[in-house]
Amino acid sequence: VPNTAARNLVRQRTQAVGFIVHEPHSLFLEDPNIGGIMLGANTALSNADYQMVCVVVDTDRDTERVARYLSGGFVDGAVIVSARHHDPITDVVERLGLPVAYVGHPPGIRRPWVGIDNLGAARAITERVRASGRRRIGMIAAALDRDSGSDRLAGFREALGEDFDESLVEPVPLYAFADGEAGMRRLLERAPDIDAVFGASDAVAAGAVQALRAAGRRVPDDVGVVGFDDSAWAVRTDPPLTTIDQPAEGLGAAAAEAVLLQLSGGVADAGGILLDAPIVWRASV
Repeated sequence: VPNTAARNLVRQRTQAVGFIVHEPHSLFLEDPNIGGIMLGANTALSNADYQMVCVVVDTDRDTERVARYLSGGFVDGAVIVSARHHDPITDVVERLGLPVAYVGHPPGIRRPWVGIDNLGAARAITERVRASGRRRIGMIAAALDRDSGSDRLAGFREALGEDFDESLVEPVPLYAFADGEAGMRRLLERAPDIDAVFGASDAVAAGAVQALRAAGRRVPDDVGVVGFDDSAWAVRTDPPLTTIDQPAEGLGAAAAEAVLLQLSGGVADAGGILLDAPIVWRASV
């Protein structure tokens, strides 16, 4: 096996790209969407003979450690998932001028990114739910501290227009099953006449289905439920979830390719790349 350490030292390259996820360890393991993004990025990097280095940022201590790691020159670039505006990792990347691409679009960042139209997709699926005859439509709105979560809530609000009711929105911290379950219980206590709910992710929606079943509500007869992602959660929930097909592997591959383009001396589009995210209609509404 050729030893490439000396060659990389001369070229000042590590032949490694970081895959940085700003999520708790538990969500990293639970969320198949993150796994899909990771697999897509790994395929693109492997095809270019780069090694992917996976880093999960869970705590403030992790943030400090990863910032030191990036500053030490251990990777040539990075794909960053779930970044927040002005978080320490983003600030370090900007200061170093490291070739990066974001999955999602943190506000104020003028670097390459790939994503979907979260606002438009959320608006479209809410309009379809409304067209089915539901009138008391709520939302379990997750991850409002990042662009995907806030955009999905904005799309929900736009679709309902004058019928939007703030009391039917239950914010939760994470795109997680447990948060969806807890959020649905709180919504039922506050609005027992609710007849549809939009979970900001499939995991959140699956948690909502569990809470509805525990409360004796039938899905979709009493309450319709929709999610977002078209992940494994959507097809293993009973009934299967109506959802938005988010192309997770495509997002990861496109982000990795944007990093590789920069490493080869090219210029990646800072205006962003949007992939299609159609509605998948199933039996939960």
